[in-house]
This record gives sequence, C-alpha cells and structure tokens, in this order.
Amino acid sequence: MKPVLIFAQVLSAISICWAQSPNPQARVDAEYYVASYAHYYKVPVALVRAIVERESNWEPCVVSPKGAVGLMQLMPVTARRLGVRDRCNLEQNISGGVRYLAWLMRLFHNDLRLVVAAYYAGEDVIGRRTLAYRNPDVFTYVARIRTAYLRETRVNPRTTNTSSERDVR
Repeated sequence: MKPVLIFAQVLSAISICWAQSPNPQARVDAEYYVASYAHYYKVPVALVRAIVERESNWEPCVVSPKGAVGLMQLMPVTARRLGVRDRCNLEQNISGGVRYLAWLMRLFHNDLRLVVAAYYAGEDVIGRRTLAYRNPDVFTYVARIRTAYLRETRVNPRTTNTSSERDVR
C-alpha cells in the first residue's frame, strides 16, 4: 500500500473521530460490549479488557501512528476482513476485535501467548515462526497483556469465561 494512501486513511479516521463528541456513556457501553461479545465468542473477558486497556486505554476512537483505530485498534485491512465498516463505532470495533481474537484462538489452539503475539504482529508472522519469533516489541506487548490479564483475573475471577485457554505466559 502506498504511503500517501495510508496517510489519507489516517487523516480520514482522525477527522471522523474528532467529529464525534466525547460521550460519558461510552465507557459503560464499551464494558457492556466487551463482556457480551467475549461471552458470545468464548474469549476470556479478561483478555479482551487487557487488550482494550493496552491498545486504546478505553478511548473509543484513538488512532495509532500506523493507522489502527478504535478501542481494539483495528487496522483497515483487518477491519474490512471482519466486516467492520466504522472502526470508531464501539459495537463494531469491539465485535470485530473479539471475533478476530476468537479466530486467532482457534488458529493457535487457545495458546494465548501466540494469540496475543499474533494480535500485535499479525497472524502470518506468528503462524510461520510461533514462539521462535524474537521481536522484542512483541515480547514486551505479550508481557504487558499478560500482566493486565492476570490483574483482571485476580480482581474479577469471572472474567475468564473459557476453560480451555492456556495462560498468557
């Protein structure tokens, strides 16, 4: 993809996000969608919460320098693949992000270390190299998600809603 096109997509996403006024109900709505979609797709709520916390700090329409948008920081290609039309829409963003996590969990046989690494770096890279992938940014990301995940499960043990996932280690 050409840099000009990526830049245009980022500018477009930023302008859409700025047009939306802050909504005090947004966090409550986001929490509802996180729990609902996590339970529906059988993804640990604690994992989704940890990713949202790390990716966007619960800001509904944050845009990354690489062009990822929304609570779950969906890239344009991933969003299109998941049928997400508006990455700033709370429900669409969370639904797409959780569906992506569920798909990654099936792909990586519920190994949450690989799921989280693939969420960050892409499933192709992690799929080819699994834990042999030695990018320090990926290890840092997985470690931070693990910390948030474990903190969430200690605070609210019911946020792990699947019995088959392997711990993020």
